[in-house]
Amino acid sequence: MTSFFQTPPRLQNAYTSDSVLKSVLKRRLPPDVLEAIEPGLMSLGDRTVTEMPSLAAAAESQPPVHVPFDPWGRRIDEIQVSDAWKQMHRIAAEEGIVATAYERAHGPYSRIHQLVRLYLYHPSSAIYSCPLAMTDGAARVLELLGPQDLQERAFSRLISRDPQEFWTSGQWMTERTGGSDVGKSLTRAEPGDRDGIWRLYGNKWFTSAVTSDMTLTLARMDDRIPGTRGLSLFYVELRRSDGTLNGIRVLRLKDKLGTRALPTAELDLVGTEARLLGDHGHGLRKIAPLLNITRTYNAVCALGTMRRGIALARDYATRREAFGKRLSEQPLHLETLAALQTELEAGMQLTMRLAELLGREECGDATDSEQALLRILTPLAKLFTGKQVVRVCSEVLECFGGAGYVEDTGLPQLLRDGQVLPIWEGTTNILSLDVLRAGDREGALGPLLDDCRRMLSELTPRCEARHLAPALRSARDAVARITEFVRRIPDLDPDQIHLAARTLALGLASTYSGLLLLDQAVWSHEHETSAAADRSTAARRWCRRRLFEFDDASLQELPDTQRLAMTGDG
Repeated sequence: MTSFFQTPPRLQNAYTSDSVLKSVLKRRLPPDVLEAIEPGLMSLGDRTVTEMPSLAAAAESQPPVHVPFDPWGRRIDEIQVSDAWKQMHRIAAEEGIVATAYERAHGPYSRIHQLVRLYLYHPSSAIYSCPLAMTDGAARVLELLGPQDLQERAFSRLISRDPQEFWTSGQWMTERTGGSDVGKSLTRAEPGDRDGIWRLYGNKWFTSAVTSDMTLTLARMDDRIPGTRGLSLFYVELRRSDGTLNGIRVLRLKDKLGTRALPTAELDLVGTEARLLGDHGHGLRKIAPLLNITRTYNAVCALGTMRRGIALARDYATRREAFGKRLSEQPLHLETLAALQTELEAGMQLTMRLAELLGREECGDATDSEQALLRILTPLAKLFTGKQVVRVCSEVLECFGGAGYVEDTGLPQLLRDGQVLPIWEGTTNILSLDVLRAGDREGALGPLLDDCRRMLSELTPRCEARHLAPALRSARDAVARITEFVRRIPDLDPDQIHLAARTLALGLASTYSGLLLLDQAVWSHEHETSAAADRSTAARRWCRRRLFEFDDASLQELPDTQRLAMTGDG
């Protein structure tokens, strides 16, 4: 009897093997910009499949440890992380994962360049992308609001390429009382004993990247002002000049489903020294630039995770034989892989459009309508890709059969880590309501629908000649249905509007992604014929589904829905 050992999947250079990414960059970037950045992307793509995976595995196997006391009983609250985790910090600095966006070597295209680097880096980073997200967001807030001394002390370090100088930042908003309802935050700020210094008192229930050098946080300076209006934004350095913690007590590290290498803690602030950023109040509005960037990171990391899982499943399909044929020769398995690839391409189109608008806004090039479009696409891209990544990773594990359920293959980590992405930076329901706010308070639904109509107009003659007309009709029908639903919103009561929020948000994201897929397909036919067939297939597959559908009966059945939701246990 002969022994059999299954050959495991292997990864290729993460950039050169990603034909979709290369096609999108050709579509979104001027040729001279792409030519300038491509060597660095190739180098990073190689690093993510050679040097980084072993470091990521080591960081995952050596999770952080909380040491509350030194041997003599002094409270030190040291959090020990692995050397591999520290190496992720070094690589992030060297590769300019944050810096690229702020150097702005390619003007508004710099943000696309930077987020593509994140897309390549993230799947092999053991989720070091999390502190990088908050670092990038804090850098943007300090760039906009920071006084000169913090520009020189903190901002310059947040965007450094020198691993010894590079700082990371946290973002401490979540409290026991609030979660996503930040207006319930109880942390209070009291005047300190020096001019310009405040002292913070309160509990932060979920603080990721607690080993960072600084953080931005919210606190209440006047208990008489309720809600988010009464919250102010503060800058905090975690340690004093002597190395001791700055009035911070670590209560515990969180025991999480995934992101195990990432230190996430519950903290008490006990007189933490802090600096006020901007004037008093409206802290949530001031921290909004950070949230926009962390939500964009969330979407990019979802794409990176999906791409890694699909790449592994695709390679495995060429190595695994069942029922006399390789999986790569079996129609049903190929259908499954094609469905996963279509999900990835839809999410990528949406997120790269967001990256394009973010870069234009940061460089002062965005029109008013583009700024409104950026406002609504940020929650849409985050919530949409967050739902996609869990579906895709679950299916990827199934592509490996039992091996997909065995921890030491590394495959379950994809799903464990992917599951946090619909939760971080706002759950699907919270972001769906944010989409409604963007439409109601900031008029952002109009520019989004206008952009859909613009694409429909530009694509109509070009799709007819390329067998994409049925897909375009599906997208046009979805835009018409969404337009009609939006027109009816003023006639609905608040509960009905909230009931429809998730359906509307997912429908908007799905429809807009479909139009972007069609645009990419047509462009590929005109500029890169080698990829045209694949991009057209993805567009047709995506638009074949019902992009937006809402059952009016659900609005009339609201009381029944509420009763069903809460009486299922009898």
